[in-house]
Amino acid sequence: MPKGQIRKALSGFYYVLDEDGQRYIQCRGRGVFRNRQITPLVGDYVDYKAENNDLEGTILHVYERKNELVRPPISNVDQAILVFSAKQPDFHPLLLDRFLTAIESHSIQPIICLTKMDLLKEAEKDKIQRYVADYEKIGYEVIPTFIDDPALKDRLMPVLEGKISVLAGQSGVGKSTLLNTILPSLELKTDDISKALNRGKHTTRHVELIAVNNGLLADTPGFSSFDFETIEREELSACFPEFAARSNDCKFRECLHMNEPKCAIKAAVEANEIPDYRYKHYLKFLEEIMSRKPRYSND
Repeated sequence: MPKGQIRKALSGFYYVLDEDGQRYIQCRGRGVFRNRQITPLVGDYVDYKAENNDLEGTILHVYERKNELVRPPISNVDQAILVFSAKQPDFHPLLLDRFLTAIESHSIQPIICLTKMDLLKEAEKDKIQRYVADYEKIGYEVIPTFIDDPALKDRLMPVLEGKISVLAGQSGVGKSTLLNTILPSLELKTDDISKALNRGKHTTRHVELIAVNNGLLADTPGFSSFDFETIEREELSACFPEFAARSNDCKFRECLHMNEPKCAIKAAVEANEIPDYRYKHYLKFLEEIMSRKPRYSND
């Protein structure tokens, strides 16, 4: 039975690239998928049955995923490049930590790309560099860049190599500039890039993986905020790597790092080993999770 990977989903069709990487087959899902609540996603590895001279087909089986995102609907993601601007709009550590927490909860490796560094004044540069140092100490890769940065392409290409990546960020932070830097390597014209990534169209159902440097990249329109619907309060600290590294040192196994005695996280914050703002953001997210309605509430 032929195998392949879904590279694009549009209007109920799934475009499967065969395992030889030679051709796309336009497929529908099996009728029983709906009854079994199976929805194929871009990024899925599948078995399919080809029909109509191998131009069309039916997806028969979806292999187990290592992760999946709801918005955008995509699976088996290795890493997320989180694009944040240093200026215009101003750098927003709370929003970045929100992105990082949600990405970590899906076991996806985050990479922080900090744009518009050239717009910073000297005093602002020092503040941003402190943030960069904090996130690098945690273990995150941070790529600072600026408009017309000649080295940007050389820095991004190794990051993308051999990985399935999503590009995420608020509008206005320079995401389009990054795309225009990355995608010319595909020898696509500007209008082809727009078509490929569905930019400027109103539908949010279109997701596509584009081959870049032996890897795959998905631009993700509307991928600008997250909720924590799938994270339980006991799981939140595992989404903060510097917390997870110390949590076994807490007195209580189920420590939420709030008011419990002999908490290793609070001790690390007091010792300036964990930035105070990261801890405050953790408490804010924890409060949000604890105050949400139960998932199966009758309200």
